[in-house]
Amino acid sequence: MIGADDQQIFTRTFTPMDAGERTPILLFHDSLGCVALWRDFPNHLAQATGRTVIAYDRPGFGRSERRHDVLAPDFIAEEARTVVPALCEALEVSRFIACGHSVGGGMAVQTAARWPECIEVLITIAAQAFVEDRTLSGIREAKAAFAEPGALGRLERHHGVRARWVLDAWTETWLAPEFSCWTLDEALALVRAPTLAIHGSEDEFGSPRHPERIASGTGGQALLLPGTGHTPHRECPDLLVEKIAAFLTRLDAE
Repeated sequence: MIGADDQQIFTRTFTPMDAGERTPILLFHDSLGCVALWRDFPNHLAQATGRTVIAYDRPGFGRSERRHDVLAPDFIAEEARTVVPALCEALEVSRFIACGHSVGGGMAVQTAARWPECIEVLITIAAQAFVEDRTLSGIREAKAAFAEPGALGRLERHHGVRARWVLDAWTETWLAPEFSCWTLDEALALVRAPTLAIHGSEDEFGSPRHPERIASGTGGQALLLPGTGHTPHRECPDLLVEKIAAFLTRLDAE
């Protein structure tokens, strides 16, 4: 647990024996996520890339300090503006690879746009670049499912008393009318880091238009994983790690 942005933030670091001076990878989790829900992915990624991987619970999530406020419409950019620099200062990290899943991918994009001197590589996994009908439909279905008796207990296992806040922060923010025009377009235009946008072909929260938009906006590469949904790090972790490691290896060789 570290103090960052006047809040207590839970972090966990995964360091392979051969990490050396390689730039670390910072993971940004999704709307219902936390460090624990990455499961074995951070350690697997660290071992495959030979880089330290840092995962953290965003304020209000997992084991970090509770929040009671309503997320502002610009909460994705706000993470990059305030939490990330405070976190990096506390961890003494000056340069890193930004890697985010789902909304965490949007936060990674915003971070790369706002702090280009700090970002060596940008990697998004199942990230949304705009508000799509498929995204809203998936959120409505999830909201209905969590309304079933006992369903919230799945979140409580990882978020405890924060579970209701975590769920509402996702569903009520994305479904709010004022969020309907949100996009990453302005941020994408400012990204200078080599970019890999990974997406599952069967992602229930976003079509392949999202990685295409991220790649075209950054001059990066879009990669579609066949037969994969919204959580590649759980559905095909070996393949996902292989693709990320190969991308970083190619960059190192250039």
